[in-house]
Amino acid sequence: MPRSRYKTLVDTYAADIRSGQLAPGTRLPTHRQLAASEGLALVTASRVYAELEAMGLVSGETGRGTFVRETSLSTGQGIDQKDVAVGMIDLNFNYPSLPGQADMLRTALRQLALSGDLEALLRYQPHAGRQHERASVARHLQTRGLSVEAEQVLIVNGAQQGLAVTLMALLKPGDVIAADALTYSGFKVLAEALHLELVAIPVSADGPDLAALEKLCRSRPVRAVYSMPTLHNPLGWVMSRAQREELVSVARRHDLTIIEDAAYAFLVDNPPPPLADLAPERTVYVSGLSKNIATGLRVGFIAAPVPMVPALERIIRATTWNTPGVMTAIACGWLDDGTVIALEAQKRNDARARQALAAEILKGLPTIGHPSSYFVWLPLPEDVRADQIVVELMQAQVSVTSAEPFTVSAHVPHAIRLALGSVDMDVLREALSKVRQIVGAYT
Repeated sequence: MPRSRYKTLVDTYAADIRSGQLAPGTRLPTHRQLAASEGLALVTASRVYAELEAMGLVSGETGRGTFVRETSLSTGQGIDQKDVAVGMIDLNFNYPSLPGQADMLRTALRQLALSGDLEALLRYQPHAGRQHERASVARHLQTRGLSVEAEQVLIVNGAQQGLAVTLMALLKPGDVIAADALTYSGFKVLAEALHLELVAIPVSADGPDLAALEKLCRSRPVRAVYSMPTLHNPLGWVMSRAQREELVSVARRHDLTIIEDAAYAFLVDNPPPPLADLAPERTVYVSGLSKNIATGLRVGFIAAPVPMVPALERIIRATTWNTPGVMTAIACGWLDDGTVIALEAQKRNDARARQALAAEILKGLPTIGHPSSYFVWLPLPEDVRADQIVVELMQAQVSVTSAEPFTVSAHVPHAIRLALGSVDMDVLREALSKVRQIVGAYT
């Protein structure tokens, strides 16, 4: 087939999609139908669709066909915060805040201004944090069931940087990391940026398939496993102690580093011990204060085995040198005076109230979640496409996230995630009612 004919066909489809003549969700002819109607070889018809998919205009689904994608959404269908327009109800992100938190910050700043140590905060800090601040974090971690020494703690600029530091320090490009087939989208972005290969562990609503992880380790050179055992994002599970011990056994048999993400762990009352407590010799525990205090307070922490600390510290030095002294001082003051513990208790109650509201409004829909989490996973009926629902909700002034940003495996389920923690309860009720109406129309 002459190149001009092939390119003309690609350009025609692209123009029709971008103009809206081919609407999002439209099922295109099969490869064989396209080949027959256009007089093409089958391989050439496949190339047409492959190029359109590379342009982000269509998506192919095994056993279902090729569909027009929603091009008004960014890659990831709404996961980027800049996509939330003025007037849109944001169910993409969780940035839970409680009344009075701004006043707490004013008080903390006044107290800090009277501190005799203020001048020291204007200078470079030790890369892993000042010793007394690392000790504050270590004491806080004891409330999470993790006993570590201050020397094992490194203070970072939020949990996301903690994950980045961990990957950069302990792995190299091309290394293989096992992660749940549905996992935290920010970890996927990091792995891609650092040229690490993610391989999927099959999941259910109750946890990862650890027998499948065992088989995966036998067939691939897996170096690490990324896990959210206490309040998984986006599925909300809490792994049992037996599941955690099985995961640790697999890691020990295959010499895996365990990366434990505990960003939402504070929302669960009396969970089983952290993986870092069960396997302290190989687990890097990462968390922060974005969810339990505020997203603008970019203070996080890593707790790691002592032999790993120098490598982690070198990466902090090479990237940010240290956490800003003023924010760290405020955060550690709140750790020491009980403010963080009090806020965590209040936010657990807040999350439970929001989950109860979601259960009331979405009753009858197949929701997946945890009674005290800030998100709900909503699988869609088999014949309903997620991008179609995302678009309809956007038209109703509600922004949600599809499954795509969370998906590690090749199969992207048709589901949406609803973040419950960023709007007040009356607005949340309004948004969830719109979700119920739009999704319910397809059930």
